[in-house]
Parts: sequence; structure tokens; C-alpha cells
Amino acid sequence: MNRRWMVVLAVALMAAFATAMMASPVQAGKLEEAIAKTPAGTGKGQIDSKAAPGFMGIPGAPKPNLLLAVIWGIWVGWIFSTVGAFGGIMAGVGHITVFGLADYGRTFKDTSPVLNKLLTDSIRTSNQYLVGLSSLISSLTYYRMGRLVLPLGLFLAGGGIAGAYIIPVLTAGKINLSAYIGYFGIIVLVIGCFLFYETTEAGQKSKKAAKEAAAAFEREHIKKAAGEKTDEAARGVHVTHWGVSRIKFTFYGVEFSFNPIWPIIGGFVIAAISSFIGVGGGFLYVPFLTSVAGLPMYVVAGTSAMAVFVSMVTSIFSFMFVKGVPVDLYFIGVELIGILVGSIVGPMTSRYIPDVWLKRIFVVLAVYVGVGYTTKGFLGYSIFPGM
Repeated sequence: MNRRWMVVLAVALMAAFATAMMASPVQAGKLEEAIAKTPAGTGKGQIDSKAAPGFMGIPGAPKPNLLLAVIWGIWVGWIFSTVGAFGGIMAGVGHITVFGLADYGRTFKDTSPVLNKLLTDSIRTSNQYLVGLSSLISSLTYYRMGRLVLPLGLFLAGGGIAGAYIIPVLTAGKINLSAYIGYFGIIVLVIGCFLFYETTEAGQKSKKAAKEAAAAFEREHIKKAAGEKTDEAARGVHVTHWGVSRIKFTFYGVEFSFNPIWPIIGGFVIAAISSFIGVGGGFLYVPFLTSVAGLPMYVVAGTSAMAVFVSMVTSIFSFMFVKGVPVDLYFIGVELIGILVGSIVGPMTSRYIPDVWLKRIFVVLAVYVGVGYTTKGFLGYSIFPGM
């Protein structure tokens, strides 16, 4: 890795920490007020003031293992930067299940609804910090590799700003943890089923251009690995036409085009949904880019990451500085170390995974998480282990 790239990554990490450290007294005040209104004691749904502080400094709350936080951060950064999606979902799985924050927060559903909903919002915001840093690093990496469609990413991001701002303002403090987990699961499951269809023979029929581009990409990298001469001029994304109603570009010699209005509308809807469940939205951007835009997965990850980054910055601002949602700054900071590592490795390894298998990884995770959290949220238990 050259010195310039190391500087970029260092600045990205420092920026993420700086944003986290700008928490206002209003956020701390909301948490203290919620704790004060919670019944004191050692029972379920109560707070024992003598207990050791855990998540966000709450006495008796789960205290996340910091080594596990780094490891989980690496996994989140890798999966997001590899497929351009599921970083927020995996961040949510970590905060909800791996670190036990959801089961703890659900105990306050009846005894302290305000604290229950505040913990829900904190989980949503924490997820977005992790995806925010990963999407920034991934965007820079994929752009350098010629695998980011800049105009498409810009239009998606532009449409996403409004959705990422409005939804946190409207829903902060109003969603309890059980409902959040259930909605989280349903949305993930629906998208997973749709992507599964995309991998079938029927779903592949309309993806001729994407398949040609993916095949060309794989051929060039096989040649490069074998030391053979490659066509440098045809490599990567090249924008060939900018227009009000149509923008055209090529990827490894295959031409694609899109009408700018559709990514703007899509960006708004996707950012709104993803902000509601507290994720990056890559799991929605990916099917949008592969199905609506008909792009190969090799350019979807970087383009999705760029749109996600803008949405995450907007959504975090809305949650923390407009609605005063508190987060555990120290815990997030440790997770971001893992995110940094995973996000660097992901783009480097994705070139060795066939296009169709990138989708299948996505589908397997979507079905497992979707069914698991849908049943946990609405039935009170998950039919899958580990949820």
C-alpha cells in the first residue's frame, strides 16, 4: 500500500472518531433522564445503580468484549466492501445478538418504554457509524480500481439525502426493540428472496450485458494472474456520455446506460427504508443496481458504497444532532478499528469470487438473518440458532 493511500485511510479513521466525539450534552441528558425514570432494583427491567457500568455507561448493561468488537468489525467491513451490502445488517446482528444489546433493551419494554426506545435508536445509529466508515474506504478503493460508476453513485446519493434526514426525525424515540427486530427481519428476507430469483435461470435471462461485463472482467484478471498481456484501455468504468435524460458508460468494453431520474427516486426510497431500520441500505442498493440498472456485481459494490456513505452521514447527523440520540463512543471507536481492516481487505479479495457467488453469499445471509429476526421480533424467539 503506497503512502498516499495510507494517509487517506488515516484521515478517514480520524474523521470517523472526530464525528463520534462531537456528541452533545443533550444526548447524555436524554440517557440520564431515561435511566432516572427506570425502576431501581436488581430484577428484570430494573437498573441496579450499584452494578458495574456497561453499554453507554448504564449500570448492569452488557459490557461488550473489545477484542470481539474488533473481530466483528473486520467481518462487517469485509462483507460490506466485498458485495457492497450487508455491512449494516451484520453490524445490526452484532449489536442486537452478538453483544446482547437487544435482549437487554427488551427487558425495559413495560418498565421503561423511553429507555427501550432510546436503546433501539442507539443501536440504529451505532450500526450506521460502522457502515459509514466502511463505505467511505470502499468507495475510495473501488474508485481507484475503476469499479465505481461515479455519476450513478452521485444521483443515488443525492436522492438519498432527503430520505436519510426525514426518517430519523420522524421515527426517533417511537420504535420499540421488538418491533424494530421484526421489521428488520422482514425487509431483509424480502430482499433475499428477490436476489435468489436473480440467481436462477429465469432471473438471469434479462442480464445479458451484466453477464458479458462480468465475464470480461474475470477473463482479464485470469490473464493478469497468468502474466499475460491485458487490454488496459478497456479496463474499468469509462463514462462516455453525460445527458439530461441518459448517461452512458462502459465497463470492460460493455456499454450500459441509465436515466438519472430513476437513481434519484431509488436513492430516496432506499435511504428512507435503511434509515428506519438503522442500516446502510446496501442490501437495497445492490438489487436496485443489479436489477433496475442491470449492472454486474463487480461495479455494484463500489457504486453502492458511495451512495451508502452519503446516506450514513446524513442519517447519523439526524439521529444524534437533531434528535439527540446517545451512542457508546468508546465501543464504536473500537469497532471502527476492525472496520478499517476489513474494508481494505474486501475489495482486494472480491475479484477472486465469481459474480454469481457474490450474489449467493448475499442470499444465504439474507434468508438466515431475515427469518431469524422476523420470528424473534414477532414471536419472541428465533427459529434459527445464534439470533
